[in-house]
Amino acid sequence: STGRPKLIESAGDTRIPEAIGYPLGAQPGDTTLVPIPLSHNTGFTTATIALLMRHHLVVMSRFDPHQFLRLITDHRVTFLTTVPTIMQRTLPVYHADPASYDLSSLRRFWHMGAPCPPAIKQAWIDLLGPEVVWELYGGTELQALTFISGDQWLTHRGSVGVVVAGEMRVLDDDGNPCPPGVVGEIYMRPAPGSAPTYRYVGATAKSRDGWDSLGDLGHFDADGFLYLSDRRVDMFTVGGRNVYPAEIENALSAHPDVLSCLVVGVPDPNSGDLGQVPYALVHAADGSALDAAGVQEFLRERIAGYKVPPTPDFIEFVDAPLRDDAGKARRSAVRAEIIARLQAAAPR
Repeated sequence: STGRPKLIESAGDTRIPEAIGYPLGAQPGDTTLVPIPLSHNTGFTTATIALLMRHHLVVMSRFDPHQFLRLITDHRVTFLTTVPTIMQRTLPVYHADPASYDLSSLRRFWHMGAPCPPAIKQAWIDLLGPEVVWELYGGTELQALTFISGDQWLTHRGSVGVVVAGEMRVLDDDGNPCPPGVVGEIYMRPAPGSAPTYRYVGATAKSRDGWDSLGDLGHFDADGFLYLSDRRVDMFTVGGRNVYPAEIENALSAHPDVLSCLVVGVPDPNSGDLGQVPYALVHAADGSALDAAGVQEFLRERIAGYKVPPTPDFIEFVDAPLRDDAGKARRSAVRAEIIARLQAAAPR
């Protein structure tokens, strides 16, 4: 989702999905719902787990929040995996008519695939209970994984959990381990003695002394919990200060009228080629009175001023979700299109 697609060929045991099912809390007799496209690793692996464990499997051909809630209710779904964009799009539909849906059958509600805005995760914990909501981080490459339960998240808000398989470390630009609380690039590898889990076809992994990076930035805390900042390629600078789009998106996602949002860095018109400023795309609920000035005001109350789009011209409202059903956005393509429009509109 950040560049040219790459093929990842599994080099591990084809029974891995079934083996993963048990640590994820899947049980024989479960009813599993897959709302994510099977072309995405999360959807495919979840469906495979369900088939190998002989679950009743319900697959959505295309995500729709009303149907998602109806399928959980009608089939008494007990196990599902999802992504933050689905979580965000579903909440307003549920709260508009909660009496029409019954989510009490859910025993494991996993989300993964992208960082989840804390306000969205908190809303699902409040809805389902912390014992139901779990999160996984690791990537298609399956070298290492972190898990976090809802209870753990409430005491380590924003974390994606502790390492439960393989190994992870956070390194600075010189390859030195970062101390707790210091952001660096996340590297991972399988447990020592394990066979390789994948190989790229038509691409090359970023490696350092046997450790591979997926391009994510983050940090560990003193308790060993991992926190994601953003992808390295998405970070931009404002006045020499690093800005992570995910932080701005997380803040904006807390607004009750925002269904999805996307932030990119674009050239600062007041500094030539010397810096960038945030540009926000916002998908608001139908009938919302939210405008660009309201977005600026909402963000200024939650993040530093230099992380807020500088003028209303750098806030754009759209009428469709900004991520696909797998929770991915082609951020580089969106940024290029925005810059082209800004350049075309600039005075000659």
